[in-house]
Amino acid sequence: MTLDRSHVSELEQPIGSLEDLIGYFRSGEKPAARWRVGIENEKLGLTARGTPIPYAGAEGIAGLLQQIAARDGWQLVYEGANPVALDKGSASITLEPGCQLELSGEAKRSVHEIKHELETHLEMLRRVCEPFGFVWLGLGAHPFHETADLPRVPKQRYRIMREYLPVRGPLALDMMHATASVQASFDFCDEADMVSKFRAALALTPLIAAIYANSSLVGGKSSGFISRRQHIWRLTDPDRCGLLPFVFESDFGYARYAKWALDVPMFFIVRGTQYIPMQGMRFSQFLEKGYAGHVATLADFERHLTTLFPEVRLKRLLEMRSADAVSSALCVSMAALWKGLLYDSEAQEAGATLLAELTPEERERALEEVARLGLRAKLARHSALTLAHELVEISAEGLRRQASLGEGEVSRRDESVLLDPVRELLALGKSPGEILLDRWEGEWNRSPEKLIAFARY
Repeated sequence: MTLDRSHVSELEQPIGSLEDLIGYFRSGEKPAARWRVGIENEKLGLTARGTPIPYAGAEGIAGLLQQIAARDGWQLVYEGANPVALDKGSASITLEPGCQLELSGEAKRSVHEIKHELETHLEMLRRVCEPFGFVWLGLGAHPFHETADLPRVPKQRYRIMREYLPVRGPLALDMMHATASVQASFDFCDEADMVSKFRAALALTPLIAAIYANSSLVGGKSSGFISRRQHIWRLTDPDRCGLLPFVFESDFGYARYAKWALDVPMFFIVRGTQYIPMQGMRFSQFLEKGYAGHVATLADFERHLTTLFPEVRLKRLLEMRSADAVSSALCVSMAALWKGLLYDSEAQEAGATLLAELTPEERERALEEVARLGLRAKLARHSALTLAHELVEISAEGLRRQASLGEGEVSRRDESVLLDPVRELLALGKSPGEILLDRWEGEWNRSPEKLIAFARY
């Protein structure tokens, strides 16, 4: 979900106290009638030769962005002379550090609308990419190429991250350049509602990660994981990643999240067009002392929040970040699954109860198990597959009660129909990455062409 740019002047004001940060989160509150859903769909690209798509030149990503702008009415966004993104209304198409392409969709009332938006985007992308010979894959990690072989997008933000993150985690550069996810964003009506949704979402993170685990290959062979992407995130930066156990403590709310964010080292601030590295200064230190003549503003804090990578992230909305990139139908099902759980109080309570007994340590171990085994994992004493079946039906009931119907259908149906792809997956008893690995080692005979035909959008 893209940022609302209408509040820029407000955000340029210096931060006076913790109350300003609490007010920032509170300004995201919306009554239930205005709740929306947003989706972010990241994709991994390959050329017709099976090589990584380069950034530069008319035959690289830069040329592709220019063609999309010329043919489909998107506005090019530059950093210096380099095209790095496209805007259209409140939607955007951006580049991740290794030339992954991300659609950040508009906030939608229903997941039916998200499905239409994603299908329209992917159809446009196929059409514009055909002359380039580019294909885009719904996988959580690059299946054929090592991180050192992948391109680098020339953005100041990414340059600073490349310098900082490797000292924090051995797989940080893999995270930046070789992974892709699908994320969904949701609203809250007040602080108590935010807390309830945050806790439910974190409790369910290992189970959602198991359902959508889809990064089982690296360098053309088994990665040793069903979701290598989950494993990579666990070795990226302990300061800003993970399951945030303090969310389950009694004092959790806007202030507690703000205090955590203040204690995380900063990557940069932006002044004009320049990104200024902060050399690992914590935001609390910047707020107290300033840096190189600059004082902390709400815009700095908002930008800092985008550099925090927990499994669930709070901004002026809540972001669910635990799913690997998957097929378009499964992308849509992920948004529907979360909507059924988070926008219906009965479903939210029932879903959270499935894993409520896990301690923080057990939740961490569960995520490790999921990374290795996907739906074959045990979450404490429970089968991930059995719990996944239960969770999908809980969400389906929540979606039926919400009764958000599709438009223009012969038989108008609520959003629970969008869970059918995940039901079909669970009937096979395997995460997407395990299905792909079985076929890679079996019927495909390790054929890159067959894998690409299967995984392409």
